[in-house]
Amino acid sequence: MERRAFLKQAGVAGLAASAIAAPAIAAEPQIRWRLASSFPKSLDTIYGGAEVLADRVRELTDGKFDIRVFAGGEIVPGLQVLDAVSNGTVEIGHTCSYYYVGKNKAFGFDTSMPFGLNSRQQNAWMQFGGGDKLMAELFDQYKVIALAGGNTGTQMGGWFRNPIKGLADLKGLKMRIPGIGGELMAKLGAVPQTLAGGDIYPALEKGTIDATEWVGPYDDEKLGFFKIAKNYYYPGFWEPGPQITFMINKEHWAKLPKAYQAALKAAAAEANVTMQAEYDHKNPLALGRLLKQGVKLQAYPKDVMVAAQKAAEELYAEESAKNPLFKKIYASWLPYRNTQSRWFSVAEGTMDRFTQATPLK
Repeated sequence: MERRAFLKQAGVAGLAASAIAAPAIAAEPQIRWRLASSFPKSLDTIYGGAEVLADRVRELTDGKFDIRVFAGGEIVPGLQVLDAVSNGTVEIGHTCSYYYVGKNKAFGFDTSMPFGLNSRQQNAWMQFGGGDKLMAELFDQYKVIALAGGNTGTQMGGWFRNPIKGLADLKGLKMRIPGIGGELMAKLGAVPQTLAGGDIYPALEKGTIDATEWVGPYDDEKLGFFKIAKNYYYPGFWEPGPQITFMINKEHWAKLPKAYQAALKAAAAEANVTMQAEYDHKNPLALGRLLKQGVKLQAYPKDVMVAAQKAAEELYAEESAKNPLFKKIYASWLPYRNTQSRWFSVAEGTMDRFTQATPLK
């Protein structure tokens, strides 16, 4: 009897809450926003993060807050999303902050830094380690509010026509790799190239480039790199946990009702978790298919990894010497990264190494 009474009371309370919530949303204004993505629809998992956000916001607001998603190039080119949000061309964007390191290298911390944080560590730093507040200082200069909106997990190290047996094999090698990763490869003797996604395959086919990096097995398979370059390297040490970010124009954010702001935050958090889970599901299956196509999966030689980490440290020191905000963020990020690495090497790292070496039968 007591249980029945409790359930009845709980049901009444739930109906009452719904009755209160429904009029609250009904009283809010109809708002329509445009979202500019940096990504083509063909990259369905990354691009799909914006659709996850739009669908959930629509659902949470009974359709009153409608966000329409546009693929890269439909409103502005993919690498101009930050500018479009900053100047109010669109209200919201979905992009990677490290596309804008030409404005300030500190943008890299919002996405991924070479030999930095994996996806879980990135989330921890942003949510609890002070990363969100530090990055807000930079985003504020561009009149932007930033919310984490996805992660690919550690990316692969790229496709090479010829094997990389050691550091010497990178000398003069023409590789499609933009941004900070490109600067790092240049320090190792490679010649970095910046090419849009659609231009990579023909450049690789013609021999204009010797190698390229992209994302991981699921996305790489679609672009067909394995048909030309059979040597598939790991890890992408320049992108250990790249976060994708929703950038919101600060003035438009301020005009939103509190309920709509809450809906945006909740939807972004869902997109952040969903994207990583989807990649974790799709990548192993895609890798299996690639291996059946004769792809040779290989780890970077140790001398490459050691030299690359040293080059990253040099790059961070050089930038800290001339960029006060970079220096401030790095001073927080570096000890956090080292503490996280030590912790991950204990319980989780040990468990991972054991299960990887001894699969269940």
